[in-house]
Amino acid sequence: MRLNVLIGGKAGQGINKISEIVANVLTSLGYFTFNYRDYGSLIRGGHNFNVLSVSNKRVGSIESKLDGIVALDDLTIEKHKIELKKGGFVISYKGFENFERNLNVALSGALIKVLGIDKDLLLKELRKELNVPNAIEAAEKGYESEEKKFNFGKLKNKIKIMSGTEGVVQGFINSKADWYFAYPMTPATGVLHELGLRQNGKHKVFQAENEISVVNMALGCSFSGKRVMVGTSGGGFDLMSESLSFQGMSEIPLVVYLASRPGPGTGVPTYSTQSDLNVALRAGHGEFPRIVIAPGDPIECVEKVNEAFYLSERFKCLAIILSDKHLAESEFSSDRKPNKVLDVKIERDLPGQKIVRASSYEHDERRHTTEKPEVVKRMQEKRLEKYEKIKNFLQRNKVEMIKIYGNKNAKNLVIGWGSTKTVILDALDAIDKSIETRKGKWKFLQVLYLKPLSDEIKEEIEKVQEKKGRVIVVENNATGQLGRLIREKTGLKVEKRILKYDSRPFRSDELAEELRGMGK
Repeated sequence: MRLNVLIGGKAGQGINKISEIVANVLTSLGYFTFNYRDYGSLIRGGHNFNVLSVSNKRVGSIESKLDGIVALDDLTIEKHKIELKKGGFVISYKGFENFERNLNVALSGALIKVLGIDKDLLLKELRKELNVPNAIEAAEKGYESEEKKFNFGKLKNKIKIMSGTEGVVQGFINSKADWYFAYPMTPATGVLHELGLRQNGKHKVFQAENEISVVNMALGCSFSGKRVMVGTSGGGFDLMSESLSFQGMSEIPLVVYLASRPGPGTGVPTYSTQSDLNVALRAGHGEFPRIVIAPGDPIECVEKVNEAFYLSERFKCLAIILSDKHLAESEFSSDRKPNKVLDVKIERDLPGQKIVRASSYEHDERRHTTEKPEVVKRMQEKRLEKYEKIKNFLQRNKVEMIKIYGNKNAKNLVIGWGSTKTVILDALDAIDKSIETRKGKWKFLQVLYLKPLSDEIKEEIEKVQEKKGRVIVVENNATGQLGRLIREKTGLKVEKRILKYDSRPFRSDELAEELRGMGK
């Protein structure tokens, strides 16, 4: 069972609140939800919408056809009625205009009634979230206005809703990090706001005047012995590049949260892409080690941010958490708990304890600057040796660099990374249920660590190629950046690619259809 309901209107009308109220009620009943947000660069007006996908099993994507529309204005119906399935329902704002700011609450009540959910659950949620008499009245009127169409009864699942932003924040807190430095830039700004709201004396948040200041303040703070993270999107990350090179030479631990959005330039600032993989892998002049990790859902955000802090401190290197708008701002539900938290210890010489040097100039082991060719060569090799040390550490400690879903002996292999994870899983479920049953013709290899890259990726590709099967890379960019990275590191070219680069995420039914046409 799965439903897709679009909730649309103008920016400022409270679309997100409808999704939040209804998703929380559904979650309390044990249903999985996924909430996708689509909005332009407007504070008021325009056309915004959410798509709330509901299922009795795991769901992490939306589909191209709608079971229902909740419209806070006429434009929503006009734009989206073509996407409505035969027999689909429409809940209109008309008749509720007098509720003004509580119009969205009235429509929440109407949708809850259509889903066949008891009104008391709605009122309980509203009292917890709003507790305003006018809102309760609006919800009851909305509930009474509709007829029951579905029957969402109680399930046994215990589920929690979380966005990618909330996952990053929790990973930061779990790592006992001290400082977060950032300058606002969509879609990374959510972490800045959330960490600011959650300041409790254990961490501090600082908004600098620009991204150049952000990264240099962070390096100075880390040098003093603090656990530090900075956050930005692609344009801000570009400005940080010179200081990332300074990190490579000085070896001051640093964690960077890079939440991608379309470019080049300003691009489409409130939408999503996976086009910043190249810059995450290579930003900065010179050659120096770094770790690049791409979580695929909020629970992995919690885990991988913690791993980034741990590895950055242990190996004195740059660690980048690569996300995007779709992962950061969508709301996922899960019944899985994060892995055990790694204890991020600071075990290095610190100012105040002894004399400590950090320089952007080449230096020897004692941090004395040098231009001697033999020392330059030795130190360059010493820094680059960290790649193998990091990879060996990850393998030895069974840290997940990749995950494989579905039938491990399947003839068809799909490879993806980051926010494509959940839509690929949903698409493969629709094809032959291989993900759930571990039988069938398909399997999915999720790449979590993009640098260093796991040796198992080559093994999995060769295994499928030996069976004359199909290997397909799925990415939200125009040039297949993961496919290129795999070819660079393994020598294997993946011919089949499904690329989407219109700034919107994949829809699972459309992706399933494309995969069917490519599989064997």
